[in-house]
Amino acid sequence: MQIPTARLKDRIAGLCQYYGIQFVETEESYTSKSSFLDNDLLPTVGAKPEGWQPSGKRINRGLYRTAFGHKINADCNGSANIIKKVAVKLGLALDGISRVSLSAPLKVRLWTLQESPSLEGWGVSNAVATW
Repeated sequence: MQIPTARLKDRIAGLCQYYGIQFVETEESYTSKSSFLDNDLLPTVGAKPEGWQPSGKRINRGLYRTAFGHKINADCNGSANIIKKVAVKLGLALDGISRVSLSAPLKVRLWTLQESPSLEGWGVSNAVATW
């Protein structure tokens, strides 16, 4: 089954504009292979250095092991790396992302955002959506 990703992206961009969330489109190459906690290099498509190797490894579905043997959620690791790719452009400080937050991710119920689109209750002042 094909998913109309261009239409989905346009819809998300429109909703972000409506709710005052900055929409940033970025590429996500090597974000799942690289270790966020080990501060691995995040090459872009076609620009991978000769002999580049990630320091960690995805050991099974949903689980990633860092170079120091810490086990973290693989999706959270990839998400943190995607944020890392746009952090400089947006002026984001990533020092709040730790091993604990990547090991036991917080569940956010998106349907509650409809009641409070400002996100003030979460301590978020400038919301950003990346694609």
